[in-house]
Amino acid sequence: MTSYKSEFLQTISERGFIHQCTDDEALDEILSKKAGAVAYAGFDCTADSLHIGHLMPIMTLRWYQRCGHKPIALMGGGTTKVGDPSGKDESRQILDEETIAANIEGIKGTFEKFLSFGDGPTDTLMVNNADWLDSLEYIPFLREFGKHFSVNRMLSFDSVRLRLDREQPLSFLEFNYMILQAYDFLELSRRDDCILQIGGSDQWGNIVNGVELGRRVDGTALYGLTSPLIMTSAGEKMGKTAGGAVWLNGDRLSPYEYYQFWRNTADEDVSRFLKLFTEIPLGEIGKLEKLKDAEINEAKKVLAYEATKLCHGETAAAEAGETAKATFEEGTQGAALPTVEIAETDLAEGMPAFEAFVRAGLANSNGEARRLIRGGGGRVNDTVIGDESQTISTSDLNEDGAIKFSAGKKRHALVKPF
Repeated sequence: MTSYKSEFLQTISERGFIHQCTDDEALDEILSKKAGAVAYAGFDCTADSLHIGHLMPIMTLRWYQRCGHKPIALMGGGTTKVGDPSGKDESRQILDEETIAANIEGIKGTFEKFLSFGDGPTDTLMVNNADWLDSLEYIPFLREFGKHFSVNRMLSFDSVRLRLDREQPLSFLEFNYMILQAYDFLELSRRDDCILQIGGSDQWGNIVNGVELGRRVDGTALYGLTSPLIMTSAGEKMGKTAGGAVWLNGDRLSPYEYYQFWRNTADEDVSRFLKLFTEIPLGEIGKLEKLKDAEINEAKKVLAYEATKLCHGETAAAEAGETAKATFEEGTQGAALPTVEIAETDLAEGMPAFEAFVRAGLANSNGEARRLIRGGGGRVNDTVIGDESQTISTSDLNEDGAIKFSAGKKRHALVKPF
């Protein structure tokens, strides 16, 4: 492992954040001597919440700020209108202005959980690239900046090459994305003296373009840093689940469900995730790494609590932990379990069990619910359902006025009448 002079690079190197850097020696020299150096990461606004696939750049910015430097969270209000082709087999859905604005509002709160905002020299700045991209004039932009991009080289970058290799269409609109991202870096360099762009490994080509554009147009030394794509020990992209994305906003995914995602981490991934997604000192992580067999569950609880605390706060993390303990260790019903309300008239009339599991959010379709019950994985109030058509009604309400549904051992929900 490379040893660095700057606290930031040394910290993220030890914790496993570094995949590639355009010039780590020169960047290390700058960060070791200059406090308050500016770096940015960009986030397109394709949904009203970020998900855990965004956690690597968010946590990198968080460490950057903790080490005495200034982060910029760049909202892609402009680039979202184009769509990043990186890692995609088909074009992204084109969103209208109103949807993009609503998505930006939904995302803003996430950054306030992880980063400190204000007017100080290391406080986070949030900007929107629509502020400069929307006003560009096409012909003057092409004349001034298009000459610095080689189509031959652009075709060699993964974001383009992989799409073409799979014979998937790539629109001219998307092909322009890397030019716009490169221009973002140049613009932030000019506006805010930004010297570093942070992103995932799939952004390497786009980041390199920005570094080179700064050198060619302004003679400015800019730097790029990427983090690795996080794969689980099972070879799956981290954050992809049967239920969909693991969202960071509580209205998209409850703190309890977020806690449970981390609590269900595979044994082989616990140590790595503790380093990446918590701020626990490496010495303490070293002690947790020594836990084996059943004891490793204690390390998973620490991971779940610390990750949830960062995203949802200490109170929500504690409540999620208590609910998990009540549900799994004490066999009782935790208050923070996901709750679904169903009209009391519907429950009074009764409904087949397979339909109830769908409405409780534990199955995506009647067919999936039927298969769950046939396989013995469906329980109501901790009792296995033997018949997929068994009637569920108000007679199943427990003393807390709810019905507890379970899909397997790890997914639970409460249904309450309204």
